[in-house]
Amino acid sequence: MPRTALRICPLCEATCGLTVTVEEGRVTGARGDRDDVFSQGFICPKGASFGAVDSDPDRLTGPLVRRDGRLREASWDEAFDAVAAGIAPLVEQHGPGVVGVVLGNPNVHTMAGALYPPVLLKTLRTRALFTASTVDQMPKHVSSGLLFGDPNAIPVPDLDRTDHLLLLGANPFESNGSLCTAPDFPGRLRAIRRRGGTVTVVDPRRTRTARLADRHVAIRPGTDALLLAAMARTLFEEKLVDVGDHLAEHVEGLDELAHALREFTPEAVAARCDVDAATIRTLARELAAAPTAAVYGRIGSTTVAFGTHASWLVDVLNVLTGNLDRPGGALFPLSATVPAPRTTAGPGKGFTLGRWTSRVSRHPEAKGELPLAALAEEIDTPGEGALRAVVAIAANPVLSAPDGDRLDKALASLDFMVSVDPYLNETSRHAHVVLPPPPPSRSPHYDFAFNSFAVRNQARYSPAAIPLDAGRPDECEIHARLILAVGGQHGAPAGAVDDLVIRTTLAKAVTTPHSPVHGADPEEIARSLTGATGAERRLDMMLRLGPYDLTLERLVDQPHGVDLGPLRPRLPGNLRTRSGRVELLPAPIADDLPRLRRALHAPAEDLVLVGRRHLRSNNSWMHNIPALVGGTNRCTLHLHPDDAARLGLADGADALVVAAGGEVRVPVEVTDEVRPGVVSLPHGWGHDRPGTRLGVAARTPGVNVNQLLDGTLLDPLSGTAVLNGIPVDVRAHP
Repeated sequence: MPRTALRICPLCEATCGLTVTVEEGRVTGARGDRDDVFSQGFICPKGASFGAVDSDPDRLTGPLVRRDGRLREASWDEAFDAVAAGIAPLVEQHGPGVVGVVLGNPNVHTMAGALYPPVLLKTLRTRALFTASTVDQMPKHVSSGLLFGDPNAIPVPDLDRTDHLLLLGANPFESNGSLCTAPDFPGRLRAIRRRGGTVTVVDPRRTRTARLADRHVAIRPGTDALLLAAMARTLFEEKLVDVGDHLAEHVEGLDELAHALREFTPEAVAARCDVDAATIRTLARELAAAPTAAVYGRIGSTTVAFGTHASWLVDVLNVLTGNLDRPGGALFPLSATVPAPRTTAGPGKGFTLGRWTSRVSRHPEAKGELPLAALAEEIDTPGEGALRAVVAIAANPVLSAPDGDRLDKALASLDFMVSVDPYLNETSRHAHVVLPPPPPSRSPHYDFAFNSFAVRNQARYSPAAIPLDAGRPDECEIHARLILAVGGQHGAPAGAVDDLVIRTTLAKAVTTPHSPVHGADPEEIARSLTGATGAERRLDMMLRLGPYDLTLERLVDQPHGVDLGPLRPRLPGNLRTRSGRVELLPAPIADDLPRLRRALHAPAEDLVLVGRRHLRSNNSWMHNIPALVGGTNRCTLHLHPDDAARLGLADGADALVVAAGGEVRVPVEVTDEVRPGVVSLPHGWGHDRPGTRLGVAARTPGVNVNQLLDGTLLDPLSGTAVLNGIPVDVRAHP
């Protein structure tokens, strides 16, 4: 008989609640959970296709181990034996630094990906960490670290109460939101306008989000920081700065900031941004005049040469208009699983960049990570400390990092590689051991990462909807056994990893004055934890140590979630800067401002490339699901009619796109949705490499846009690859 089960969707950042139908051990349907406290029934095409994603016949069902040059099926014990035998000798001979860890975006969509990689890194004792953050949001982490002392203290727009929203480089109609967890983001934007508010979109493309907006500003790609600097300059010039009584004593550097931005007048930036000075002044005035307002920037403003400057200036504007940390402005969410915050303000440890550097190009670390764009050279450049092994978890950097061809060859040269991945894809095909996690329906779910960016505080837990097949470990056990295998404890019970984390965490918590368990017996707390697995016990512990007096039992008893209320002001208690204040002009930003000033006079490129998102995609994840490919979700080159006429390219014709990293051949789609001088290719395609098992994706492979990059263009403060606003040459394919 069919039955239903509840599941939080793990396929994008919106974290919508689903009601799935289960028949004969498989998911046969999915609809929105109308009783979910956060998403209230909203669902998108990805969520509706949950069953197809879950039962994709190309998903691996068991481990693969390379023998005699070929990946062959193996038992789980054989797979972990191979991991232990492959990693330990390399570490013993060359040191822990020769093992690199690569974490892909899907890690933050699973419980295992949130709980275990930090333990893996501590066990390996390596600094060679590369993640999807440096092809995505690292500039926001860096700017938040510098402004607030905590790289994870990222304010989000209070969508449900704001009167004015300014979005830059964001297209939530397609992405469902990012670094701003908001089920039905489009509906929330419409609600702003229905209640008399204003939505302004700054984007070189007339996206679906831009079409909804009251005003669309078609900026030249890569110049968001200049526009924002000119808006801030206007606020100072016209005496519109008002940080508000709630911020006044918690902000420092106002005068220094005004002086630093003096050259960025609207007239000075207008030509470079291709936005007239009057419009820039209007944007600043409207922001200042709105009863409440929020500025929000995403990937189009972060994956550019001045991504950290743009991210910094987003929150500078929120501060200058008094909209930081107040209802209707930009607020800091308070997740249920973060340690209970201190209640008093005071100096913190601050945030430091460049504590170490990469071996070859000496890129400084940011938030403990090295640029993903540097992974290939760290492997294929000979010398002491060259990477000899890689552990890749839910990562496909051959498609997501610059110059995939070079990285493809570099991965093939490794002495050893482990990939935790459900697919044999463009990256995992190089692994010596592939450890596939079970489908999402067979895994419990709690959103550790995305609740830290949610527009409403809440907590929801989904048990596994379908039991695991006999003998198959869950994803958390796979991660735990991997940690034991690389850490010299191969063969120990998987629960030993969770027991160690629980003991260590509780020992610290009971000595922390503002902890809810301060002074308690850690062993007694550990015995009281509930949950059938180590991961569930860790979740229960984190909830108990958090700010809401929650337990796992309560979440299980309330399967539609626990509503914890709207976002509330949190400053100054969450500041961790050395001054204990919001530091408006941090030294690394100030030191790099001359580079931004030089950009005022840089010549405009003839043609530049930007990416684009589609509602039925999330990077390269969804291209093997028939219902999510085809139609408008195609890998085509968007080209403005004026540019098409100038270049002699017709709709449907093949074009050759050439840049510093290589060239791709791609069909043209002539459209006025891009501004003149801009072409657009989507990210995550290029499924044409041999040795994969992605049948659907291979039939419509598309091209890898990141092959156009050679990996040398980075935002120097964050190490983020410049993926947008890069100069290209486009011509008819001969």
